[in-house]
Amino acid sequence: MARSRSSSSKFKYINPAYYLKRPKRLAVLLIVFVFCTLFFWDRQTLVRDHEEELSKLQEEVSRLRNQLEDVNNGQGTVGKKVYDSDKIIDHSKKSAIPMDPIDAHRQEKVKDAMIHAWNSYEKYAWGHDELQPQTKNGVDSFGGLGATLIDALDTLYIMGLDEQFQKAREWVANSLDFNKDYDASVFETTIRVVGGLLSSYDLSGDKMFLEKAKDIADRLLPAWDTTTGIPYNVINLARGRPHNPGWTGGNSILADSATEQLEFIALSQRTGDLKYQRKVEKVIAELNKTFPDDGLLPIYLNPESGKTSYSTITFGAMGDSFYEYLLKVWIQGNKTDIVKPYRDMWETSMKGLLTLVRRTTPSSFAYICEKMGNSVTLKMDELACFAPGMIALGSSGYAPDESKKFLTLAEELAWTCYNFYQSTPTKLAGENYFFNDGQDMAVGTSWNILRPETVESLFYLWRLTGNKTYQEWGWNIFQAFEKNSRVESGYVGLKDVNTGVKDNMMQSFFLAETLKYLYLLFSPSSVISLEEWVFNTEAHPIKIVPRHDPIVISGGSKSKLKTQGHTLGRKGDFGN
Repeated sequence: MARSRSSSSKFKYINPAYYLKRPKRLAVLLIVFVFCTLFFWDRQTLVRDHEEELSKLQEEVSRLRNQLEDVNNGQGTVGKKVYDSDKIIDHSKKSAIPMDPIDAHRQEKVKDAMIHAWNSYEKYAWGHDELQPQTKNGVDSFGGLGATLIDALDTLYIMGLDEQFQKAREWVANSLDFNKDYDASVFETTIRVVGGLLSSYDLSGDKMFLEKAKDIADRLLPAWDTTTGIPYNVINLARGRPHNPGWTGGNSILADSATEQLEFIALSQRTGDLKYQRKVEKVIAELNKTFPDDGLLPIYLNPESGKTSYSTITFGAMGDSFYEYLLKVWIQGNKTDIVKPYRDMWETSMKGLLTLVRRTTPSSFAYICEKMGNSVTLKMDELACFAPGMIALGSSGYAPDESKKFLTLAEELAWTCYNFYQSTPTKLAGENYFFNDGQDMAVGTSWNILRPETVESLFYLWRLTGNKTYQEWGWNIFQAFEKNSRVESGYVGLKDVNTGVKDNMMQSFFLAETLKYLYLLFSPSSVISLEEWVFNTEAHPIKIVPRHDPIVISGGSKSKLKTQGHTLGRKGDFGN
């Protein structure tokens, strides 16, 4: 009996009737059951998740191991180069990261456009400055310096068009002659020829390009022999004799006088000869002495007195690249203390730029107007469409709130510039636009000469934000060029973006800038990385090299530069 009672007591907890009579215990049992179920289910889920994650990691390790083997075999690098001083050896420029199929397709289409433009130049205008596609002949717009050929060198290299690059390299080595009785623009020759040669040297390592860059730069140097160091804008390449164009009233032009810093500083770095750097930095030092509080300078400067003339203030023609180079010299020097004065001047100019921003009605497009004295002109050049890219590029140097403000402004201005294109029947932009109440925008000068500025800004904004919308806009612009500007023997501009009537000129910057920026817009960010390269105003990439040559000291409201042992030039100068 006792045994039976003991056995019954032992098994009563598994008898359902026990719990039916005791609902509180039933509830506790259910709670324990649910908790245990959830606990074991969650553990199983975690195990499965970890197994899946481990499998993915193993696949990634395997993929990376294969890519590493490709790299070791010379098949998977970006921009890999093998060279000696006299010969460029074939190299691979493929990205190790698989490309988006759409990007790859578009990149190939841009490359095809470059091949068409280059083949047409080679067939009808080889060695001349520019091609006239309609009449199939070459013209020497820049004194016969082979401007298109030199401008296109780095584009050919970046696109992997090695056979074309090598042929162009042989022409530069054997046929390019700077000893010409020709009055050359110091600015245009610097950004196209000096910049193109230096970029080709930085990309390929071929010293021939550096020697050629030094040759032409030496011919330009006498232009800076003025009282202030502000250069004359024209010089005879064979005889020297610098002067300014008659139509400027003897004045030098702001952009033409202060947009040689990237090229000449790079030339000093590569050759070890500081004379180039000192010449161009003296200009910035001179302008910094009386730099206005809003950082905005009129487009005319007196090269002997240093005084500005009553003239237009603009981020368009004749003013634009001065502001661009203030930022880019800071980047070129790897943002070290020695180049901080450039950044300071640029930030001052950006305060001034904000005072020129206006918005249209009814669509509230942001744009940058122009002014002369206290008079404002509601006009913006397509040339000023470089500004969104410049502002985006410089925005990261600000504190977070200011950075966001300037990046937002850059995006708004880029939207306006894109609509310069979308607002016309051909979907190509005119040279400039006027803004009237209730009208948003109206084409002023209606030609299009294959300019790159809007595409340039789309490239920067895509690289800096990752927003693929900018790629879509760029693709639309490229398709408009293909539809309206492509002809049998190259590409031409339009005399009128409303009617689509064509002109007869393939500008050298179409190959140097427009097609290069479009190609990079659809390339991985590792191709000509913004961490390693800075583009001159003709889109020639120049390698970033940290600068530590002088040291920066504080001096009142202005920055002064000194070397370790002596002052460079006069008080406040960037050079002597």
